[in-house]
Amino acid sequence: MSPDWNHIAASAWPVLVALVLGFVVHRGLQRLAQVASRRAAEHLRARVAEVVAVPASIALPLLFLAIALRFTPLDPEVAGQMRHWLGIGGLLCLTWLVARMIGAVEGRILRDHPIDVVDNLAARRVQTQTRVIARVLQGAVVLVGVALALMTFPQIRQVGAALLASAGIIGLVAGVAAQPVFGNLIAGLQIALAQPIRLDDVVIVEGEWGRIEEITATYVVVRIWDERRMIVPLQWFIANPFQNWTRTSAQLLGTAFLWLDHRAPVAAIRDELQRICESDPRWDGRVCVTQVTETDRHTIEVRLLVSARDSGELFDLRCAVRERMLAFLDAHHPEALPRMRNEIGRADVDGGHRPASPRPADVRSPGAETVTPADLDTGLPRKGPD
Repeated sequence: MSPDWNHIAASAWPVLVALVLGFVVHRGLQRLAQVASRRAAEHLRARVAEVVAVPASIALPLLFLAIALRFTPLDPEVAGQMRHWLGIGGLLCLTWLVARMIGAVEGRILRDHPIDVVDNLAARRVQTQTRVIARVLQGAVVLVGVALALMTFPQIRQVGAALLASAGIIGLVAGVAAQPVFGNLIAGLQIALAQPIRLDDVVIVEGEWGRIEEITATYVVVRIWDERRMIVPLQWFIANPFQNWTRTSAQLLGTAFLWLDHRAPVAAIRDELQRICESDPRWDGRVCVTQVTETDRHTIEVRLLVSARDSGELFDLRCAVRERMLAFLDAHHPEALPRMRNEIGRADVDGGHRPASPRPADVRSPGAETVTPADLDTGLPRKGPD
């Protein structure tokens, strides 16, 4: 049986026209997206074009193919299946577009509130809320889009009806299985609203000092001071206590302890600490205090309390205070540095002769019992003189 070329031509030319037109539109929109991405930082229209052009470069060719199928003499069942798949592609493109729109709004807010400034407390608060809420919304949009696409299949709709019939058991099992996921999502919303942590906050987590580098929908990335990364679930920050050194302000107080001799000149140390702080640009001018906080038989404990604008500068300032104070004491007051003492008798110093030990009779208690060799023979001790 020879092929029906008229039927093939009637089916092929609408599809061919749709493919050519879709290819031209796809390349044009991709080019538009590239040009718009270079100007997105300057013009609002360019940002809108960048967001819309990429999903549209896929959705419009699918739309052209769906229209072309209406003008082809294909079997209705085959044409219906093809239109079904093209419709799913269009739905996913729409989901993609909404997610990109949320990301574009997020990017605009982040650009308007940069955190690379000196006073970035308000900016970090806005960025934290924006990032967490945007991730939650994007996840919800993707979930709804995929669910709608799957529900277009009759088999899945039947499975859904069967699941609804046993919703009690299924809901219980699903709730138990998805507890960590939904727990992290709820914790993310709590963090976005209450903000116990924000981006670039300095925190102490599990004994580690670090900064909040990233907050996602399920976990937080803490950048440790030695460039390690600690991944912490969002729920941990809701259920466990932790230290936040920049909750309301980055300013901090820090101490440097010195253990010195009792002859240390505290007044001179106090004046020298004031000079050190005033000459160091890391000191913020708030606190510069010298106090003797403890003493023992050998040394005194001197606390040097200083302040700085943030934790990084405070650590460097404390190290500088220790180094410069020790250098000052070594150069001007070496007697203030701790040392070990031993009491030496004058006779040892003069002639090297120790005094004779006192006789036992001179040191014993009155009526003390003494034992002589004769007593050892009798086995009875002899009383001393009354």
